[in-house]
Amino acid sequence: MLPTAGLTLLLVAASAFIHYEALRLCSDRLPRLHWAHARAKVLLALGAAFCSHIAHIAAFAAAYWLLDDSAFGSLQGHLAHSAASFLYFSTETYTSLGFGDVYPVGAMRLTAGIEALTGLLMISWTASFTYLEMQRNWRVPPP
Repeated sequence: MLPTAGLTLLLVAASAFIHYEALRLCSDRLPRLHWAHARAKVLLALGAAFCSHIAHIAAFAAAYWLLDDSAFGSLQGHLAHSAASFLYFSTETYTSLGFGDVYPVGAMRLTAGIEALTGLLMISWTASFTYLEMQRNWRVPPP
């Protein structure tokens, strides 16, 4: 259980770092994009945040692939044990969708639970950042 907890903590830290850097880059660079319309800057920020979320999901999927069928647990259910299957499980876990057709057993349950919490925090962070970007850039011109 301890190695799984360590790997999970590393994934959470990496997710926070990746998301922080993506949003910081947007915050620093978007105001200087004079060629882009203000509303397009909001869409660029959303695109960068989406790419950050995809990176988090891919990192967790890689961890599931590494841990699968080991002493640390496995994924069970309708699973083809392919990269697409691990990405699918990670996506549904990160977004807290949880269809239930694929589920973790063993110590991997800790990783899946923490991934759901990480997804909740990162998606909330994106929502608040998007609100700030819209407040800054989504001005309606006066009539």
